[in-house]
Amino acid sequence: MEVNKDEAERCIDIATAALNSHQPEKALRFLEKAQRLFPTEKAKALLDLISRNGFSPGRGGHSDFSGVSGSRQRQNTKEDPKPEEKLPDNSKPYTADQLAAVRRIKQCKDFYEILGVQKDSSEDELKKSYRKLALRFHPDKNHAPGATEAFKAIGNAYAVLSNAKKRRQYDQCGEEGRHPSNRGQDNGSFEPDISPEDLFNMFFGGGYPSSNGPIYTNGRMRNQRERRERPRDGGLALFVQVMPILILVIVSALSQIMVNSPSYSLSFRPSAGYSQKRLTENLKVPYYVGEHFSKEFTGVNLKNLERSVEDDYISNLRNNCWKEKQQKEGMLYRARYFGDTELYQRAQRARTPSCVKLSDITASLH
Repeated sequence: MEVNKDEAERCIDIATAALNSHQPEKALRFLEKAQRLFPTEKAKALLDLISRNGFSPGRGGHSDFSGVSGSRQRQNTKEDPKPEEKLPDNSKPYTADQLAAVRRIKQCKDFYEILGVQKDSSEDELKKSYRKLALRFHPDKNHAPGATEAFKAIGNAYAVLSNAKKRRQYDQCGEEGRHPSNRGQDNGSFEPDISPEDLFNMFFGGGYPSSNGPIYTNGRMRNQRERRERPRDGGLALFVQVMPILILVIVSALSQIMVNSPSYSLSFRPSAGYSQKRLTENLKVPYYVGEHFSKEFTGVNLKNLERSVEDDYISNLRNNCWKEKQQKEGMLYRARYFGDTELYQRAQRARTPSCVKLSDITASLH
């Protein structure tokens, strides 16, 4: 089964990390579990490797094992490692599998290949693939050269393909649309609306802690920074350049003034122009209105407006419920992936208040 295969791969990842941390007993336990769930050649090879290094359950003392990469080095002591696999003194260790995975991402030709999905893949398939790859390539877990760029590519791929409009444009234009020949052409269509780090945090409830803050920016952020760094022009030339923009701003402001303001606000507290609190007759949804509301809305008009209030309220609850479930599901997935009992318990205790309210309202309507 596919579920067993994913769980088996997770067990193999944990076992590999345990081997590199000189914990062969833990590695053996997870490899045996992986074979029970979904037998693979990779798990079998690692079990053989542990066996050849003389480890057996219950045996104490130091095992002559220094990780998967260490066993390969012992077999090739007379050969120099490849240049890209040499580690600087201040770098963190990584495995050969991690380096190979990074290289695979770099060789991908399109977003679908990066995520490992078909062009007709569903939203759930995109999410499943993103969760798996994001955890595997996050820079705090994967220290192989190029892992940061691979993580960014994965985030950008999901951000575009999960947006129906951007995905449609991407399917029409393909990679050529992402790299126009005209260098001055603004190509914001395929720029993700969220940075890879923020996307990761949204899925996994905070993600990995980072002392340096977000390190990724999308195209719009980059363009804003470049505009700030350009030298300022002064005098008449600047005024001539700005004048059309000022005219547009003034016209826009006037048009906004001429357009009627919304009749109600779903804010949790009074705001400018909406100081009177009311409750809808049917679902008792709180909303705020202006001082002259009672004179303008009566009878059928009032019922229609309150129906709109309740529809907007339910729509907001659905959106918030989805976010709460997504965050909780991400925490549970991350806890199972890393075997973090404390995080798993915290995720189980996480509440979804919007989902509770939505469920109560749905029940009252039937």
